[in-house]
Amino acid sequence: MPTEVLLDVSELEPPEPLTLTLEVAEQLQAGQYIRMLHRREPCMLFGNLDDNHFKYHQRKGTTSAVEVFIWAENDAVAAAAVKAIIADNNTTSK
Repeated sequence: MPTEVLLDVSELEPPEPLTLTLEVAEQLQAGQYIRMLHRREPCMLFGNLDDNHFKYHQRKGTTSAVEVFIWAENDAVAAAAVKAIIADNNTTSK
């Protein structure tokens, strides 16, 4: 069963959002994904996620400026859960 890990970094100053997000991502268990809330696009995060075998999906947030969903690239359960959430055209996936 998929589980969301909510991570609100919208009030943190750089580099805390990047550092915290990568730490939490490394601790994800099978079926878990992160919904990160941020006040702006975390452009420095994406290369790090690529290098560490994570997938992500970014969209305009409902309660924050940006939401980024993050899951392990080989986790089909988490990937399916994120895909079910994001049926929006205003998104970027990798």
